[in-house]
Amino acid sequence: MRQKKSVAAILAVLLLLAVLPGCSGQRQTASSQEDQEGYVIYYLNQAETGVGAVAYEPQMTEQKELIEELLEQLSVAPADTGLKEVLTQDIKVSRYELEEGQLSLHFEIAYQNLGSVKEILIRMAVVRTLCQVPGVEYVSFLIGDNPLMDSKETPIGPMNADSFVENPGGAEGDYTTATATLYFANADGDKLVQEVVEISYSSSISVERVVVEQLIKGPLTDDAYPVIPPDTKLISVSTKDGICYVNLDNGFLKQGYDVTEAVPIYSIVNSLTAIPGISKVQILINGETNLVFRESIRFDTIFERNLDIVEEE
Repeated sequence: MRQKKSVAAILAVLLLLAVLPGCSGQRQTASSQEDQEGYVIYYLNQAETGVGAVAYEPQMTEQKELIEELLEQLSVAPADTGLKEVLTQDIKVSRYELEEGQLSLHFEIAYQNLGSVKEILIRMAVVRTLCQVPGVEYVSFLIGDNPLMDSKETPIGPMNADSFVENPGGAEGDYTTATATLYFANADGDKLVQEVVEISYSSSISVERVVVEQLIKGPLTDDAYPVIPPDTKLISVSTKDGICYVNLDNGFLKQGYDVTEAVPIYSIVNSLTAIPGISKVQILINGETNLVFRESIRFDTIFERNLDIVEEE
């Protein structure tokens, strides 16, 4: 058997990476009223480096009226809090549509002129506020009629409260270092081999996201081989009660590499369950679990760590 290598590799990750659409669990809204008492409105702090939450009791109960009420509250700074409004005369929602749980917000072109930090904070405040409305599962941002794009000109797509980490206003250069165990394919494509890497990433990003993104990028050594098609997009990743929910797009379903069906699945599962606090993994495709991977592995399965598939040294 091949000797597996332990490598130290600093993975540069963009500050304040905005995570993309997603759900926590099987199409559940993380900020639903079932999980909280009352509403909160999210606002910018004075330095525009973070957000703050203020308790709020809505006057309206009908869905459309409630959405409009919360949007109005986002445009007014709360008194005696030191917080700032999120929406302004220049940065405002010109119209919206709600269809099948997805709330689409249309902004004027001035939204594109926002700095990266402030833009992410505004997006987080709006999404977390509006996802409290019953029936709103996701929120999409559009410029005019076109999807909001990230720095790589990739559509950001639908988001929910789980699409954002807790510290999106961290200072530039605020990085965390962690050791991660990643699993890739062996030469035959029927087993997994390890790479142990030292990762440096923005403290505003979850380590789960960094791990999955590195799996998509592929291994750093010649002893391991990629398992996830490189065009796969990570829509969202979140952890609750020890279960990590990984939401990927259809790119994951492509027959990208000559590996057995279990290898891509347990590449993700074993890598994530190596993170303290994660014991199980749920994989979703575009938010759905009613699919079958290569006609043999059901996505409605909650996967646990599998060391039998790891190649012995």
